[in-house]
Amino acid sequence: GVQLTESGGDSVQVGGSLRLACRTSEYAYRRYSMAWFRQVPGKEREGVAAIDRGGSTRYEDSVKGRFTISKDNTKNTLYLQMNSLTPEDSAMYYCAASSLVADSLHQSWYNYWGQGTQVTVSS
Repeated sequence: GVQLTESGGDSVQVGGSLRLACRTSEYAYRRYSMAWFRQVPGKEREGVAAIDRGGSTRYEDSVKGRFTISKDNTKNTLYLQMNSLTPEDSAMYYCAASSLVADSLHQSWYNYWGQGTQVTVSS
């Protein structure tokens, strides 16, 4: 299977920034589309940002202009730069990879998932 390892979650103040990272194998990194999802207890997991193999990106409306998804080809690592954080951004953030689709924000298309990294934003 494909292993995805997230890091970078933390507790920050409102308005702060964090950068999440997701490391995977070179095989998966080069062949699969990747995305970030988030989930709070009692709610559905929602897509935050996605990037396909060619670098095309897609964002959920509430994060447009604040979050940036990117890839580092030298490190086989996916990033999510999060700026201007609000308490509504607090969630467990998951990295996902898909062999089935391009830059989708629908979780049903993703067949590999990381364990998650917690982001908490407090006022």
